[in-house]
Amino acid sequence: MAHQVAAPQEAIDFLAANPDLVAVDLLLPDQHGVLRGKRIPAHDLLKAYESGIFLPGSVFALDINGNTIESTGIGFDTGDCDQPCRPVPGTLVRVPWQNKPMAQCLLTMEQEPGTAYFANPRHVLDKVMDRFKQLKLTPMVAVELEFYLTDTERLPNGQLQAPISPVNGLREVDTQVYSMDNLDDYGDLLEDIMAAAEVQGLPASTAIAEYAPGQFEINLNHIDDALLACDQAMMLKRLIRSVSRRHGFEATFMAKPFADQAGSGMHIHMSLLDEEGNNIFSKGSAQDNEHLHKALAGLQHTLADSMGLLCPKVNSFRRFQPDFFVPMAPTWGIDNRTVALRIPNGGAKARRIEHRVAGADANPYLAMAALIGGTHYGLTHDLPLDAQIKGNAPEQVKPSLPLDWRSAQQQLARSSFAKEYLGADYLHVYQEVQQAEFIQFNGQVTSLEIDWYQRTV
Repeated sequence: MAHQVAAPQEAIDFLAANPDLVAVDLLLPDQHGVLRGKRIPAHDLLKAYESGIFLPGSVFALDINGNTIESTGIGFDTGDCDQPCRPVPGTLVRVPWQNKPMAQCLLTMEQEPGTAYFANPRHVLDKVMDRFKQLKLTPMVAVELEFYLTDTERLPNGQLQAPISPVNGLREVDTQVYSMDNLDDYGDLLEDIMAAAEVQGLPASTAIAEYAPGQFEINLNHIDDALLACDQAMMLKRLIRSVSRRHGFEATFMAKPFADQAGSGMHIHMSLLDEEGNNIFSKGSAQDNEHLHKALAGLQHTLADSMGLLCPKVNSFRRFQPDFFVPMAPTWGIDNRTVALRIPNGGAKARRIEHRVAGADANPYLAMAALIGGTHYGLTHDLPLDAQIKGNAPEQVKPSLPLDWRSAQQQLARSSFAKEYLGADYLHVYQEVQQAEFIQFNGQVTSLEIDWYQRTV
């Protein structure tokens, strides 16, 4: 897939249609999916399209707290040099939640003009997508995002607390999955989220109350452009956070913000289209479709290697507990929410794989690269497929995925699949950032350790 940047005409047309515009946020997603970048006055937008803007390549060497990890080799070793960044086509949109007329645009970083920067996760996905051209297939994908609304004030011990209903003034305490009353209580907020999504051209469709107090899910529609789907997921996360803040709430995409409640996942749906636009998973039944089984086998084979991408934080692995619909083995099944790879109900034309492993905290580009890459691996290798699971998967299959941060990163480092599909140079940068963050995290002494061990050992 060719490295694509937006043409200046896009900025000219946008400025003409939005003469009141004051400023534009230029946004570059980093390794964690954190949006870095610059805010420029509106009159500089055309220049940004014509000449790009410059940000240091070390943006992709930052840990979650914004510190440069020098062992990546893209900090001081390069003189912390600037790289050209250019707008991504189709991402220039109004920002309806600001108090003044503003817009935003996603950026992509270049190694040099016309060549994508190797450490950019968006480019990693782009390279994986290139492989499907040889197969004359196009992934059709959709992203589902779970998140929590929380109170803006924490508890005295620093923990988050559930929000107070804007309708009855009571703090949320119970779990009412699919509750329409919960949707009604937060109706104004959810309506504003959907209205802002419409302004920004984001195909957000369904909002449902999830398995815990203050937890919701918003889905994006299926599209045949995996890069764009991830761009939209990044923009939707920013939108949800920003609109929620205007309503007096915080929105968090932490994988496990509450120890005793369900975690938040990022489920990705995928089918494959041939050159005529037909879904190749639709032929026959789900039990005997060869392409579907090859894709499932590839995903089974590569899932353990991909856990370091799908679950990038220490907190990510707190999701993996029994009875919370989080898979702990590379299982598959038809209309079964207890497996990792679910074939949802529906007509043959809509037959697809729902990948249920990634946390909401995953970088969408990297989670998508793992899914698309694993699918391609299965289509191009002769791999066995385990029998489908009927009933409760955890009661039938023992956990076999790496279910802690260290094990997942060690398996990713050993993975020939990851090196082939993501690139060894990229993996070096990614894992150095992850390792440095883990060392910092693991170096802290928590209040729980004091409570347990101060007087007992």
